[in-house]
Amino acid sequence: MADAYDEAKRLGEVLRRARVLARRSQADVATALGYHQSKVSRLEQGKDTEDSQVLRAVARELGIPLASVGLADIPVARNLEPETDDMHRRNFLAASLATLAVPTIPSHAGSGALVQALLPGPIPPAQDEDQDLPQLGERISEVRRLFYACDYTRLEGTLPSLIVDLRNAAAGSDEAAGLLATAYQTSASLLLKRGDHGNAWLAVGRAMAEAERSGDPVVLASSVRVHTHLLARERHTSQAITLVRHTADQLTGAYDQRSPRYLAALGLLLLRGVTAASSGGDRAATHDFLTEAKEVARYVALDRADAWANFSPTNVSLHEVSATAAFGDVGLALEAARPLMRRHIPAPERRAALWVETARAYSQQGRLADGYQALRIAESCAAQDIRRPAIRELVADMAARDRRRTLPELHHFSRQLGVPA
Repeated sequence: MADAYDEAKRLGEVLRRARVLARRSQADVATALGYHQSKVSRLEQGKDTEDSQVLRAVARELGIPLASVGLADIPVARNLEPETDDMHRRNFLAASLATLAVPTIPSHAGSGALVQALLPGPIPPAQDEDQDLPQLGERISEVRRLFYACDYTRLEGTLPSLIVDLRNAAAGSDEAAGLLATAYQTSASLLLKRGDHGNAWLAVGRAMAEAERSGDPVVLASSVRVHTHLLARERHTSQAITLVRHTADQLTGAYDQRSPRYLAALGLLLLRGVTAASSGGDRAATHDFLTEAKEVARYVALDRADAWANFSPTNVSLHEVSATAAFGDVGLALEAARPLMRRHIPAPERRAALWVETARAYSQQGRLADGYQALRIAESCAAQDIRRPAIRELVADMAARDRRRTLPELHHFSRQLGVPA
């Protein structure tokens, strides 16, 4: 215990010295990362150093070698996409938000056909000209099911041809424009899973444009949700919170008169606000979004893995667990997670998310063996999902902290994911 305390104090002092040498304030560092100043302050005091995600972000911001703070150094390459940058800026200005930096995450090597389908330009001939809107709608439902089943390989192979067919159909139909927006939303979500933020901006821009053309508030709310996800991933949390608030204010109220589809889209948008606010250390906004999401969930008892209904009281509880852990209340997060472990969660993506958040909480407590077991359960729920960058980073950090190699199975798992400590 004394060794752990001394190590935490050492890490805090490393961060403090680097910040002072860089002549930066705690507030400046926190703002650059989208955190509250208290997060940086606690780290420098040797508190919450088990939260590898925050520790990694602060170390990178201050130019500290990750190995010197006990973390695995996973290189990140720059991705320069002129089309993405242009689309990024146009849509950000349209949303009346501040200009953002170009993303620095590498493109996924296997997403070439999908990225080509996302690029603006002449519309290629439809691959199936005989399909009507109901058939196209069924194909949209299928790609959404593939996403929630975490079958990303099949999804990536299915989306390009669907986008081409929908672009042809949307030329003269607002309803088809709504379906096309959903295809772009799904593409953005997939690219986020792959860690390809640059091309995700391209997909988000296309989704927002088609959603506005469709005039459907449900489709627009869903496009804003994906936009918010990307903003939060790049630590533009205040802009993400503002965007959710602005959109939700126009959609909230009269829930007993709304369709399940409408309520589910609004509920998922509010939950994205919960994630953005909690990652940015904004307790007040997190509480507000959770409270409203719980109110919406009173009218939506659905929990299906389809296009709109992956919102329910269960999903709200899952996000509450994640938010509680993000604020460092790890014991409370694990306590809230336990009843969910016994609940039927039909969407594999959501089941995996529960166990990943549990693993993250165990890791923050220093319970690496329990965290490893939780990750293997998550893998059994959604094998492809466990290989996305954020989880690979978590595994690498856990392995790096097991300096005495008391958990050889954890190190083997890390090597399987291609991120040895």
